[in-house]
Amino acid sequence: MKQLAIKKTLLACLATAAGGAAAAQTQWDMPTGYAVGSFQTENVQQFAGDVERATAGKLKITLHPNGSLYKANEIKRAVQTGQTQAGEFILSGAANENALFGVDSIPFLADSYGAAKRLAEVSRPHIDKLLAAQGIKLLFTSPWPGQSLYSIKPVESVADLKGTKMRAYNPATSRIAQFAGAQPTTIQLSELGQALATGTVENFLTSSASGVENKLYESVKYLYTVNAWLPKNAIVVNKAAFDALDKPTQDGLLKAAAAAEQRGWQLSEQKDAQYIKELTAEGMKVTPPSDTLRAELRLIGGRMTTEWMKNAGADGQAIIDAYRK
Repeated sequence: MKQLAIKKTLLACLATAAGGAAAAQTQWDMPTGYAVGSFQTENVQQFAGDVERATAGKLKITLHPNGSLYKANEIKRAVQTGQTQAGEFILSGAANENALFGVDSIPFLADSYGAAKRLAEVSRPHIDKLLAAQGIKLLFTSPWPGQSLYSIKPVESVADLKGTKMRAYNPATSRIAQFAGAQPTTIQLSELGQALATGTVENFLTSSASGVENKLYESVKYLYTVNAWLPKNAIVVNKAAFDALDKPTQDGLLKAAAAAEQRGWQLSEQKDAQYIKELTAEGMKVTPPSDTLRAELRLIGGRMTTEWMKNAGADGQAIIDAYRK
């Protein structure tokens, strides 16, 4: 009887310990608007796995890709209000809230990976402060390849864009369409193929990655590598959710985030070269822009830089000054 009592006591202790371990695990949801096969999604998925390992299972992040939990344009707000603990969104998509969010989508300000990285570094403290005021903590950023011009018809100059329907996904792309005399049309990336098939969109700026992942070569035959800017995705967490973690778990999360940021920048550059080759192999005509088109787009970019600095105020001026040093 005594042995049976001891055995029951041990089993009860084990059950209590197991229940305590289960209760100690924190579970977060992380929505993203990008497809499972996107290199951005793959990087975030690896980040989630790294977090679980780095925290010895104390923090588990479940990724919800392809807008399955929240649509791409709803994710930032969902994190801000605590509806989800973490999420991924494109920073420039929030430029209508504050111009600082659009710093990486100013045309031709930073048109290479090295320049984009420098711009990201000098603007990071300002973005951190802005997000913190909204109850959001920025974990890391990851860039898309440079934005290039896709078109169903040849484009030799800006005049060829006049009157066409140009896809817009943030205030900057809407402004470019306006400068070019095109009609800006807001279409989510996941809906772009259908929009092209129905004639809702005729041209747009997006990355080589989006071209491959969304099989845009099935509807678009011309790609001009204008490399206008390198927009970044932001992987963020609700600040209250982050603050609720113990210090070792916070440290593990931030370590995984730092590794994911470095990996994301490297992956993006490697994938860009790969995607350009794939698009060419699929029959797209991939060429640099004509001298006329490049000059005209740079003129638009100069105007938009001036506009952005006026809208962004002292912080914007500080970022551009630091970047140009």
